[in-house]
Amino acid sequence: MLKKNKIAEIIATFFYSGKSKFAPGTVGSFCSLPLVAVVYPLGFIGLWSVTVLVYLLGIWATAEVLKTSEDKDPGSVVIDETAGQLMTFVFVSAVWPLSLLNLILGFAFFRFFDIVKIWPCSFYDKKIVGAFGVMSDDIFAGFYAALSLLLINIFVL
Repeated sequence: MLKKNKIAEIIATFFYSGKSKFAPGTVGSFCSLPLVAVVYPLGFIGLWSVTVLVYLLGIWATAEVLKTSEDKDPGSVVIDETAGQLMTFVFVSAVWPLSLLNLILGFAFFRFFDIVKIWPCSFYDKKIVGAFGVMSDDIFAGFYAALSLLLINIFVL
């Protein structure tokens, strides 16, 4: 049986995708897209439920990793990107089928909002210490990305 800290590491790094030497947040976000594709057919309720589950698991796993880290937001922890990436597709899943274009746009929107950290993302990133802050700023980035993706689908696509 795996030890608790090993399970936490696997979850926090989203199956070690966060161990990438190059842009671990982007790699973690990209590696989350297959999970989006698998869960997307469950619709709004299914995708929302998995997003909440990943968020809660992420808080636990991140808290465990933070116990042994000197960094308040280690780059290898990318479960927050997974939760945010899932959040990106929640609203669109209620109305439109998954398309490659939506996957690409959702990925790009999420990475943009995760990097620029518009309020309240910046608040959770800078002011809230610990796993809750690490996870929550990406949920808000995912929410902004979700609204952007929804608007693009309504008015452009």
